[in-house]
Amino acid sequence: MSVLVGLIVMLGMLVIVPSGLRLADAPDLDRIRRLWPVFAVPGAVALWLPRGPLATVLALGYGLGAVLLALHAPARIVRRPGPLLSWRTAPAEIALLTALSAPAVSAVALVAERSGRPLFGFGLGILALTVPHFHFAGFAAALVAGLVGRVVDSAAGRFAALSVPLGTLLVLTGYFIGDWAELAGAVVLTAGMWTVALLTWRTVRPAARDRTTGLLLAASAAVLAATMALALSWALGEATGLPHPTLTWMAATHGVGNALGFALCSVLAWQRLNPRSAHEETREGTHEGRTA
Repeated sequence: MSVLVGLIVMLGMLVIVPSGLRLADAPDLDRIRRLWPVFAVPGAVALWLPRGPLATVLALGYGLGAVLLALHAPARIVRRPGPLLSWRTAPAEIALLTALSAPAVSAVALVAERSGRPLFGFGLGILALTVPHFHFAGFAAALVAGLVGRVVDSAAGRFAALSVPLGTLLVLTGYFIGDWAELAGAVVLTAGMWTVALLTWRTVRPAARDRTTGLLLAASAAVLAATMALALSWALGEATGLPHPTLTWMAATHGVGNALGFALCSVLAWQRLNPRSAHEETREGTHEGRTA
């Protein structure tokens, strides 16, 4: 499982985060995006080294980049208070702020795990799984939910954008409180991601100008629906004692599915699908539907 998790984390570090920052449509993120390989490559190397001082130092290098990225969140709030004051645009902005902060959580877990030291009572195995979790369920999920919320101007779009940050926060809190709090977070996060999948399938996908983009969006929506069902079943089993998949099985199914089927397909699709043009086309489609 460690090899599989390492490959998934590398995908998140080297591909998903920098590609996602390009989609954020935020010029203030251009510099950290260009510098990201300077931090991500040492972090990726650290994954394959034995636990110890060298792996810890390289992980700290990634942690520095993640912290610099996270600092853009409060900076955006200070520089751009307007979007946070609008109920129509605030959910997408909150989702982006969550995405910017999530890699820092992964980095803290990575440094602790590579140093071989438990953190806050969590063993090395849980810390190792926390690293990919906050790259994909944190960064990628929040980013895509924010993009969907930006182009789908509806209550469902705003719910999707807000529920992912809330669900992620509840899951993180559940790490410290207990399984039932984590289950509550999983329920909220699953509801939000299922909404993202539905809106992607019904509203964003038809706005695709070519078949490849449409197929990527369709794949991301379908995979997301399945992987979040697995996440919910695991959280339910942990809280109630009912039979549920093992962590190894979750890594091989939920983890791989979210990394390749959801995150990678979504990033590739949104790179091909201009968010602004998608917003215009979804609005036109909605207007035509109302007129009809």
